[in-house]
Amino acid sequence: MRNSRSSSDARYALSGKDGAIFNKDGVLLASVDTFTSTASVTNAKYNPLGNLLDLETNVSMGVKITMSQIVVEDDQLYVELFQAMESGIMPVWDFQGSLMGRNGSEERVIYRECLLSGDVTIQDLQTGDVLKRNWSLHCNAVPTLQSRLTIG
Repeated sequence: MRNSRSSSDARYALSGKDGAIFNKDGVLLASVDTFTSTASVTNAKYNPLGNLLDLETNVSMGVKITMSQIVVEDDQLYVELFQAMESGIMPVWDFQGSLMGRNGSEERVIYRECLLSGDVTIQDLQTGDVLKRNWSLHCNAVPTLQSRLTIG
């Protein structure tokens, strides 16, 4: 077998139950059932004279957070959203994403200066379903890798 690591390391595969999202003060946002952060890189193509190959150079990068929150109670995020709509001053949040490894190691990423960007669910009522709020945010600071997962 060429790739012997894939089968021997399968026991270290993580599920969503191994993750958690915290606010900047380290308070668990337990009602968040999904959390995704993505980096989007934009390049510009160029083609120098005499070169057949298209080349690219980096132009910009953005980090976006999307999360789905199970409605249990109106928490601080929700309250701050309404305060912002009344005052016209949008909130800026910091988050911590954490994955706990099987061996006790932890991957922790700090997301700073997160602003609302796009749609935020205020209310979405559907018979027979768990009620959720969807949040979309943009990070105005580069995420910081505070600790890494390890195996072995």
